[in-house]
Amino acid sequence: MKDNEKKFTLPLLEAPRTVRVKFRKVGNLQYISHLDLQRTFSRVLVRAGLPLWYTKGFNPHIKMVFGLPLPVGCESETEFLDIRIERDMPLSEIKERLNAELTEELAVREVYFAERKFTDIAFAAYEYTLTLPEADAALAATVEKTLSEGPLTFVKRSKSGEKEVDVRDFIRDFKVEAGTGEIRLAVTLSAGEQNTLTPEAIVTVLKQKLGLFAGDPLKERYRILRRRVLMADGVTEFE
Repeated sequence: MKDNEKKFTLPLLEAPRTVRVKFRKVGNLQYISHLDLQRTFSRVLVRAGLPLWYTKGFNPHIKMVFGLPLPVGCESETEFLDIRIERDMPLSEIKERLNAELTEELAVREVYFAERKFTDIAFAAYEYTLTLPEADAALAATVEKTLSEGPLTFVKRSKSGEKEVDVRDFIRDFKVEAGTGEIRLAVTLSAGEQNTLTPEAIVTVLKQKLGLFAGDPLKERYRILRRRVLMADGVTEFE
């Protein structure tokens, strides 16, 4: 029996169950779009031989729902994908099968039955690493002061159009540290359905206010990494 045919020997569930896949997307994969990510997972899920539930009708397809899609240019250790299965395959095997089709840069961290809804997400915690030749304690203090004082205007784009917002209204908390040749920021941003801000906005306002990243692009760079996704209290991790 072929490995991808094993699913047909598993017992059918009384009703399809939603399985949550928690995964990382880092390195060069930060540059693929959300649409490309959807296409990638569509192929991976089929190759993994999972007992997937398909939508009914003229054009059946895999039911996939991503939580808090990541903007291009950002990395993440905490991404979520919900799928539905119709047969009783162990969660450990689902994880193993998926990772066999993936890489270190796009890898599954956990697989479990979903209990919370993506609408419960309220905040996301990001780590920023700003690599600059002039980075020192004084510049770190300037960055901290800039983020503490307003306004920090940013043009927010949405389906309804564009509007100017104050970035500080979306910052729950932040911390700034100076390193050797770099400044590190830990910023928690609003990420609810009706109150969200792209993490790139932090870098944009620092460019505007302080003139950062206006020099040699070979010596100046930044990294944005999503570490955690949080509930409304800003402390409890979403799962």
